[in-house]
Amino acid sequence: MGFFSDIGGFIMTPLYYAISAIMLGFHKLFSLFLDPEGGTAWALSIVGLTIVIRTLLIPLFVKQIKSQRNMQLIQPKVKELQKKYGHDRQKLGEETMKLYKEAGTNPFASCLPLLLQMPIFFALFRLLDQAAKNQKPHGFLTKELATNFGQAEIGGKVPISESFWGARTWGPDPHTLVMIVALILVIAMTATTFTTQKQLMSKNMPADALSGPYAQQQKMLLYILPLVFGIGGIAFPIGVLLYWTTSNAWTMGQQFYVIRRNPAPGTLAFTTKQARDKAKAKAKGLANGELEPEPEPEVDKRPAARAQPKRQSKSQRQSGGKPGTPNQIKKKQGGGR
Repeated sequence: MGFFSDIGGFIMTPLYYAISAIMLGFHKLFSLFLDPEGGTAWALSIVGLTIVIRTLLIPLFVKQIKSQRNMQLIQPKVKELQKKYGHDRQKLGEETMKLYKEAGTNPFASCLPLLLQMPIFFALFRLLDQAAKNQKPHGFLTKELATNFGQAEIGGKVPISESFWGARTWGPDPHTLVMIVALILVIAMTATTFTTQKQLMSKNMPADALSGPYAQQQKMLLYILPLVFGIGGIAFPIGVLLYWTTSNAWTMGQQFYVIRRNPAPGTLAFTTKQARDKAKAKAKGLANGELEPEPEPEVDKRPAARAQPKRQSKSQRQSGGKPGTPNQIKKKQGGGR
């Protein structure tokens, strides 16, 4: 038991220092205009912690999106391997992993951000739980700050260290307000988890990928993850629920932006983006990415003015309109002599 405790301490201690440092920085900032002992300042510090963590995970999220896209694009090849090696599961597995390696993807890449956040999640849980129950400081928290953190109440009524499950027996009677707030956060955490996964499957997965093994994995995650968080959420302190709900909301917004701006080819989001770009180009006077032909200049359609005959002299009229030679003109002028 001591060995595992030492291993846990070796992993968690750096996280305690990192988490407490970020939270104390935000708490000092919010204390400039909020009660430093109030729960609102601590709750906003947890939100600030979430934003910092998710910002640091953006490169990993981009890698995850690329891996998911490659997984989608190679699904037709995966189906071909299934037809070819369906009778030999070992060979099928080897060839499939070889294909994944060549494509630079991994079927479990979508779980990486979640897996990396779990230690942070448990570190925050223990930081808050120990502060509330034993006033025990971790990381950069002093005993005074740990006590303040553990006893902080949002609005003076909802302790951030309390959970839905614990609130049923909190004090002489169940703490109804805590249960309501905790339940709202559990529902929000579950709903955002489901919506994020559903958004990925319905808009950014090609039709071929919706029937393969990758799709089965995604469908399992679609229903299993919200169920796990929903059941486990009733035992999470409100401060931890606040962290996870904010993280889910960030993921949902970040994924919506990526899918909208850079969807995978052959997906509903890709078709929608093409239609949106075409409409935008048309509105800007463009067509198919090229400038529209310039309008032809207006042509005056009025009938042309009729040319007037050239004025002739009397001698020209008598000679049938021809000028004649000088001698002929002199003869005519002399009376025919």
